[in-house]
Amino acid sequence: MSEIRPGMIDWDKVLDGCGWFHWTGITPAISQGAADVCAEAIQAANTLKITVSADLNYRKNLWKYGKTAREVMPALVEGCDIICGNEEDAEMSLGIKPEGIDVRNGHLESGAYASVSKQIIKRFTKCRKVLTTLRSSVSASHNNWSGILFDGAALLTARTYPITHIVDRIGAGDAFSAAMIYGFLHFAGDDQKTLDFAVAASCLKHSIPGDYNRVTVPEVMKLMEGDGSGRVSR
Repeated sequence: MSEIRPGMIDWDKVLDGCGWFHWTGITPAISQGAADVCAEAIQAANTLKITVSADLNYRKNLWKYGKTAREVMPALVEGCDIICGNEEDAEMSLGIKPEGIDVRNGHLESGAYASVSKQIIKRFTKCRKVLTTLRSSVSASHNNWSGILFDGAALLTARTYPITHIVDRIGAGDAFSAAMIYGFLHFAGDDQKTLDFAVAASCLKHSIPGDYNRVTVPEVMKLMEGDGSGRVSR
């Protein structure tokens, strides 16, 4: 993957019949070639009028080829319709900082996080919606988890899940992105339901070891609808 170069992939062929293209900030962090191919893919998707979403996914240990995330990511984000990430991703990748919030204080203040979303939509005019995951760490094994969605006018907030005895939080962001895409495709016009679905799905990921979120849609819906009892369904 690190040795990929522009022209190696026929994006028109790959994207033929597709309605959605998703990428993450991990890809352009790997190498200059990977960043260039990511830009190539986004441009092809834009030309084909395919919805493009991005998870900013800042990983400082990957940016080792002479470029910083802030030098590379903004140009890629310009081609996106939907952007998701957290406050650190926005600051380190785009130079956009949250206003009036201390993420270490153990509280989730969705109104303060809204400043990040508003700045993103103002700066990147193609972007229609911004989703932000909200995590506060009470301890390493106890986090509070929620999320917001901003569409340029309305700010939607999901319920907050107190997650205790975390099994594995790795992959929670990916679970959020995957559920977000599912929501936009299956709950068209209902952004609140899409947000709630994404937050619930990624909440459940904290109880599953490994990177993959092995949950079903009915399980996510059950948690969304308020059943967090953990009782076995027979």
